[in-house]
Amino acid sequence: MMTLDDFDYLLPPDLIAQFPAPARDRSRLMVLERSSGAVKHARFSDFPGLLGEGDLLVLNDTRVFPARLMARRDTGGMVEIFLLNYPAGASEVRCMAKPARKVREGESLTLEDGSRIVVRRDGDNLWVRMASAGDLSSVLERVGRVPLPPYIQRENRDLDRMDMERYQTVFARHPGAVAAPTAGLHFDARALAGMESRGVKIRYLTLHVGPGTFRPVRTKDIRDHRMDTEWFNIPEATAEAVNTAKGRGERVIAVGTTVVRTLESSVSRGRALPGEGTTDLFIYPGKNGPGGRFGIVDALLTNFHLPRSTLLMLVCAFAGTEHTIAAYGEAVREGYRFYSYGDAMFIV
Repeated sequence: MMTLDDFDYLLPPDLIAQFPAPARDRSRLMVLERSSGAVKHARFSDFPGLLGEGDLLVLNDTRVFPARLMARRDTGGMVEIFLLNYPAGASEVRCMAKPARKVREGESLTLEDGSRIVVRRDGDNLWVRMASAGDLSSVLERVGRVPLPPYIQRENRDLDRMDMERYQTVFARHPGAVAAPTAGLHFDARALAGMESRGVKIRYLTLHVGPGTFRPVRTKDIRDHRMDTEWFNIPEATAEAVNTAKGRGERVIAVGTTVVRTLESSVSRGRALPGEGTTDLFIYPGKNGPGGRFGIVDALLTNFHLPRSTLLMLVCAFAGTEHTIAAYGEAVREGYRFYSYGDAMFIV
């Protein structure tokens, strides 16, 4: 049995990054050799130099949409509405509310621009729609707020304006995520151009990160945990590039755990399949990695993740639990910044 204690580590709260680095490529970079556990320290600006001709870099081009809405009840109380899906023309969207217990079936709420939404209850599920003719997507563009992770706690919420840019990758294209694919936040146009000049191939896929990325594991045995389902799309050009690289023995480098889950969900007989789909793939030690295998991914760029989280379990599957936890311990001792706005780790 694998328990949560196997994926725990001590993290001083002051190492949880509350703000992004001054520039995207100013973050630190730990390089972890998964075969030996050896660690080197670098800067993210060094990352292009760690890649070479023939390497294939795969990035997630999902775009975070402003999923948080502040609404006022007719009684005067405030309610935070968190949309779980991008509206994209839908007349009704599933959501969460805080405080949920006070929101009644059919209640009308007023948003910050004066428009109104109506809440529908379906058992434990909540849905919202516009109270009159109108496009919920347009409302989000006016008054929607960035859905920052719960561990980012700032006293001055006016500073959240910066997140409209910085909690978004420079290559974000397709709106639908409620959390950023944070490994991609370190890249700027210069880094991408620098890699291409070295002969690195760059391709994209889309996985819309859902709120389940923050859902804690509560089962005694982690293998009993069930992941939330997330939508993905792998373009034909990306699948072709992946399959060509594997056929030539070249490295496929995943930027982020979302890319790992998408590619490993798509593999069939050693080949990546193009197209749309959904995945609830849960990658943990023994299922993949040491004691198992990864069918596509050869190297991984990722941020430092929460203790006991499914994201950390995926990294442990890829690099080995002992090597990963030891590397995290060194990152703490060296003062690395953790989580979404934190530093990066390159596992080779």
